[in-house]
Amino acid sequence: MKTLRIAAVLLFLAGTVLTARAAYLRVKAELAGILIRHAWNESIKMGHPHPPWPSADTHPVARLQIPHLGYDEIVLDAATPRALAFGPARLHSSAALGERGNLVLAGHRTSWFRPLAGIRQGDKIQLDWFDPHHGGLRSRTYTVTMIRVVNPLDVSLLQPTSESALTLITCYPFGSSPHSPLRFIVRAQ
Repeated sequence: MKTLRIAAVLLFLAGTVLTARAAYLRVKAELAGILIRHAWNESIKMGHPHPPWPSADTHPVARLQIPHLGYDEIVLDAATPRALAFGPARLHSSAALGERGNLVLAGHRTSWFRPLAGIRQGDKIQLDWFDPHHGGLRSRTYTVTMIRVVNPLDVSLLQPTSESALTLITCYPFGSSPHSPLRFIVRAQ
């Protein structure tokens, strides 16, 4: 009987700790989103990149919108694992914002890019970015031309292009399963 009580107390404590941790992570993510959006607005207002918090190793560089999906997220610079925890991010090996070529943005399939499960060919994607060299906020609208599920070793759609292209990449299948052996790629021009 005593062993059963101890087991019940331990299970209760474990459940409480796990619930508190999940709540903490959710609040932290919500706060980070608010700070990132604020940093984006400050970057536009001040005319130079503004970090979302003092120790941040990234900063907002663009705003990505997909009206059909009701999608509106701030894009971070440098698609490092740390930055991707806070939002979609630009791969440095791709074209720079506003330049010709293949601009590649990555995001997690469980959060930032999960809405891509509903994207369709022909959907519009709007990208806004701050360009201090050309007078402030600039914008470009892309149209989805291709949606593919590929093997992770197939990086052909991430290669440079001569025309302006936007490529969004995430793991696949969507959802919270730990197994995601493929990549979901959206190409827009």
